[in-house]
Amino acid sequence: MLNLAALLENSARAVPDRSAVVLGTQRLTYAELDAAACRVANLLHARGIGPGDKVALSCPNLPWFPIVYYGILKAGAVVVPLNVLLKGREIAYHLADSEAKAYFCFEGGPDLPTGQEGWAGFGGTPGCDDFFLMTAAPTENSPIAGAETLTAALAHQSADFETVATEPGDTAVILYTSGTTGRPKGAELTHSNVMLNVLTCHKLFGEVEHDVHLISLPLFHSFGQVVQMNAGLAARATLVLLPRFDARSALALMQRHAVTFFAGVPTMYWALLEAEAPEADLSQIAGNLRMAGSGGSALPVEIHRRFSERFGVTIMEGYGLSETSPAATFAPRGEEVRPGSIGRPVWGVEVDLVEKDWTPVKGADAIGEIVVRGHNVMKGYYNRPEATAEVMRNGWFRTGDLARRDADGWFYIVDRAKDMIIRGGFNVYPREIEEVLLTHPAVSMAAVIGVPHDRHGEEIKACVVRAPGATLTEDELIAWCKEEMAGYKYPRLVDFRDVLPTNATGKILKRELRDEDDPADDHGTDGAR
Repeated sequence: MLNLAALLENSARAVPDRSAVVLGTQRLTYAELDAAACRVANLLHARGIGPGDKVALSCPNLPWFPIVYYGILKAGAVVVPLNVLLKGREIAYHLADSEAKAYFCFEGGPDLPTGQEGWAGFGGTPGCDDFFLMTAAPTENSPIAGAETLTAALAHQSADFETVATEPGDTAVILYTSGTTGRPKGAELTHSNVMLNVLTCHKLFGEVEHDVHLISLPLFHSFGQVVQMNAGLAARATLVLLPRFDARSALALMQRHAVTFFAGVPTMYWALLEAEAPEADLSQIAGNLRMAGSGGSALPVEIHRRFSERFGVTIMEGYGLSETSPAATFAPRGEEVRPGSIGRPVWGVEVDLVEKDWTPVKGADAIGEIVVRGHNVMKGYYNRPEATAEVMRNGWFRTGDLARRDADGWFYIVDRAKDMIIRGGFNVYPREIEEVLLTHPAVSMAAVIGVPHDRHGEEIKACVVRAPGATLTEDELIAWCKEEMAGYKYPRLVDFRDVLPTNATGKILKRELRDEDDPADDHGTDGAR
């Protein structure tokens, strides 16, 4: 048996009374976390949900996330984590596309997903018969107290459950990614994919008796989910949860809980450096911090330098994608970090550079598309054999990112092969945004591009041709987009035009649009999407 739930179960047997997750004044020990997950597994079993069934989960960084996540795994089912910023129509699409049979959704405020709208609205979600609403985080005294619907459903469930045996190649998690074409696709990660990536993380970060992680990366994303939650719980660490990143709150938690491990995207490191805090507090934080990891996009050299000076820790940079579980490359431990590099291939993984026709790129510093092969590469895109075939050959996965490799085998991201926008570490695919924009009655044509942004890396800009006679304003369109799309997707900039530049075949020339904002067209690229 190689069920990911063993990561939690083994630690619960070894350190049952150690704090596993912390949220404010609330703490769950490893024994409590495991027992709560068993209740979820029993609930699913009672509803007829078992091996291979898909179960969706929308939840910010709260104790509910690992409780439900591991409960789904214990039942032998497949976890489908959803971005908490998705709107109703987007939730409905993901539930239908993944063929989810149940949906756990946390709703605690206007900025969190309208789960009931996504589940029941937009024509309903056939086949997804069970909807469990979470409205509060578990408390120290009762791991399932505080939520109405889910609490009632779990009230009489046993805290004991015999985890369903799964095979290494069985799907454990489906992570949705915009990929390279069209609407979001679900990358199927097996129990073996994730388990071996967890072991890889232990090799990369080094093992200590008791790490304390600050988790501000969203747990629905592969970075926070695998590199911190799965790897951290497997290493018997304590996870301090921060539902929404704020630099001052992060620093306060790092001091209060003596955090030893922090991982984030470059914008988080920038914010930590810009935040005001007493020198005494920063000194204490620096004294406890042993590890800092970065991904999501290229980390500026200046942030490397400033963070090292202030916190006494060198940021270790890596690269990966949802399709690679996620770690593919990382700065090797024990070697001097090379700012701007994503490191070398991780244990058990091959990384190469190829031309469009898959021909390997030869020579140091020659640019090619990154391809990855190894234990970390996904099973494929769920129910999309053609899309899978487009990016897979002989075990190699095409990432869509361009890079160079120096004479020592260190890789450096230089550009992207497609039009993917990376905003604050999140992937945004322009075509999806354009399709929604074109549903607006006052929009005739639209092209979406990424433009340079100091904080987010890239900002989303919509170049729009109005419908004849329309008087739509920039503020009106942005407000409409905000209602129709997830918070990280909607355009913050709108440029109304009479025409869009096209080539002889009528294809919109997005490069010309980008060049107007950045003549060098050098926006950086994806570090760990």
